[in-house]
Formats: sequence, C-alpha cells, structure tokens
Amino acid sequence: MNVTKYEHSCMVVSKGSDRLVIDPGSFLATLPDTSGVVAIVLTHEHADHFSADRVSQLVEANPDARVLGPQGVADAAAATGIEVEVVHAGEVVEVEPFTLRFFGEKHNVIHSSVPVIDNVGVLVDDEFFYPGDSYTVPDAEVELLAAPVGGPWLKIGEAMDYVLAVKPRRAFPVHDMTLSVAGKKMQGDRLQWATEQGGGEFTVLEPGESIDL
Repeated sequence: MNVTKYEHSCMVVSKGSDRLVIDPGSFLATLPDTSGVVAIVLTHEHADHFSADRVSQLVEANPDARVLGPQGVADAAAATGIEVEVVHAGEVVEVEPFTLRFFGEKHNVIHSSVPVIDNVGVLVDDEFFYPGDSYTVPDAEVELLAAPVGGPWLKIGEAMDYVLAVKPRRAFPVHDMTLSVAGKKMQGDRLQWATEQGGGEFTVLEPGESIDL
C-alpha cells in the first residue's frame, strides 16, 4: 500500500491500480492520475476538504466509485447531485481492495460562534489513519498517521498531545496550506518531537510525494 500526499489534506491511497481518494478539497491543484478510483472519503463538508467540482470530476472518470462521508457531507452534497453513502463512528466498510474503519463524530471546535459540524476519521486497512479536523484517537495501533499541523481550529500544544496519544510508528503533516513556510517548519518540528517520543518516525511530504506501507 502506498500513501501519496497532495495539497493541504488530500491524499491518495494506492494498492496496485486501485485508488482511494481522501478529502479532495478546494486547495487541491490537480491529481495527475484519476483512473482506478474505487472510493472517495470525505471527512467533513468544509470546502478545503470537499470540493464538489473535484469529486464530480473523479466520479465522472470512475462511475462506479463510492463516495463516503458523514451526514453533514451528504446534506451538503445533495444540492450538487453527488450521492454520498453516510458512515458513522464504529462502522467498517469494505471497498475492495480496501477496508475502511470510521472513528469520531464531530469537527474540533473553532469558536463558540461557529457551528460544530459532522466529521469522521478513517483507518485504512488497519494501518493508515487520518482524523480529518479532529483529535479522534482510534482504538487501534496506527502504523502511519496523517497529523494535522495547522488551521483555525488547531493549537499546536493540542496537536502535539494528539500525536502523543496516538503513538504512530510513522507520521507526516497535513492540513498545512494555511501556514507560511516558516510556520510549517515550526509546527512540523513540534509534531516531529511528539512522534519521536513514542519511538516513531516523522516525515514531511511535499505534494506528490509518497510513503510505502
């Protein structure tokens, strides 16, 4: 299995010619290859994670691809004609050749004036976990963690505590396009420290770079 990071929080998980796309949002420049997509997971409805245009392009290229997300995503997508299979915490969905386990229910709080929306984290093949915009800790060992590193809802001390709690064997930063170059380095260094406390390895991926599992 291979995980490739693209802009912000978009990732593509590949097994052979089959692909799982996670959170193709408004910051995504392009996917160099849209073939072989069997499923699209949308953790929540915010535009930086769910672009109706991007999802429509993927579904057009892969008519049998399943689109999965929480109820909030399904509600937001209804007006666009995109059909979303609603998933909840605790559910396991088989999308050959991937096994998807879902965790968590809500987006992290941004501010008391901002509504808290639905959010799910996804564990792929019991190895790769991405929490979306949350600090959901899965009840499973995590080989590879996509760790949020910046955003209006994120405080770096809480992000560090989250990585310490998950104790991944490997981690890389995502949710990074709201940060400057200096900010990415500063925040990334903190998450690297947290990863290493559990004996893990931290790697920074630029768009298009991958990690093999």
